[in-house]
Amino acid sequence: MFRSYVREAVRSSRSFARVYSKDVRFGAEARARMIRGVDVLTDAVAVTMGPKGRSVILERPWTSPKITKDGVSVARAIALKDQHMQLGARLVQDVADSTNQTAGDGTTTATVLARSIAREGFQQITHGANPCEIRRGVMLAVDQVKQSLRDMSQAVETRQEIEQVATISANGDAAIGRLIGEATDRVGRRGTITVKEGKRLRDELEVLQGLQFDRGYISPFFVNVSKGAKILGSLEISLRQRRPLLIIADDLDGEALNALVLNRLKAGLQVCAVKAPAFGEYRKQLLGDIAVATGATVFGDDIDYAKIEQAKLEDFGEVSRQMPARTSCEF
Repeated sequence: MFRSYVREAVRSSRSFARVYSKDVRFGAEARARMIRGVDVLTDAVAVTMGPKGRSVILERPWTSPKITKDGVSVARAIALKDQHMQLGARLVQDVADSTNQTAGDGTTTATVLARSIAREGFQQITHGANPCEIRRGVMLAVDQVKQSLRDMSQAVETRQEIEQVATISANGDAAIGRLIGEATDRVGRRGTITVKEGKRLRDELEVLQGLQFDRGYISPFFVNVSKGAKILGSLEISLRQRRPLLIIADDLDGEALNALVLNRLKAGLQVCAVKAPAFGEYRKQLLGDIAVATGATVFGDDIDYAKIEQAKLEDFGEVSRQMPARTSCEF
């Protein structure tokens, strides 16, 4: 009897509710929440606009806070708890990232314009406009604005103009602007400028004559950060001369790769192997350019190349420093 009463009580008190794995919202309510996320992110980024913009302090886990006026850095640091607001913020973050990759600057302006476009577009949709037509109109307007900007743009030619742009990008630091202007003037427009964290009290400029191609080391065991002279050659010559070795090859695997790794780990041989850049005939041309730049000789099975078995110390080039990474090699 008692069990029957309990079953009836449980049955009568049951209530069923449909639960979604995602928080799904439609219409004006969803758009309103997304616009709120866009406003939160844009309000934080907009304060950095222009030379007179204010700085923003960003919290970073496990390290000290960061003070910056870079719009894309502020945009990337914002994460909202509400999922729909976060969707709107992510849309503007993508705009800032795309602008940073394409132009390298103007991320704050792009963020403010994105908010205006999103707000007006959502308002038109709420009033019954066709979203596809709105998008088509926006893209046509973007093309017109881009063409107008190209017509009004002025090329940065002189060192003074480069310093002005660099000073603005460096949060108004004229010293860094002059340093970047000097670096650009010394390496040229097509040169490579690398910024590294130093241990001294002031910023310094160091110029190294060399080249860089888009291929990195084959195995992480070849990572070598030692400084000094580097020489390209065979394992025997490197071991005999006690000098570091950098190998640029079409490919390296099997027993050859294992032998290099074992010599690197057990024998202490300073060796690194990277894949040759590009493909086909263009790869041969680049290898020839590298050989000319370093004073080396290209080895291979082709009739135009020397035989690696006949390599001598005089056949290999020399560089002041080589910096192999996973995706690039600079020396």
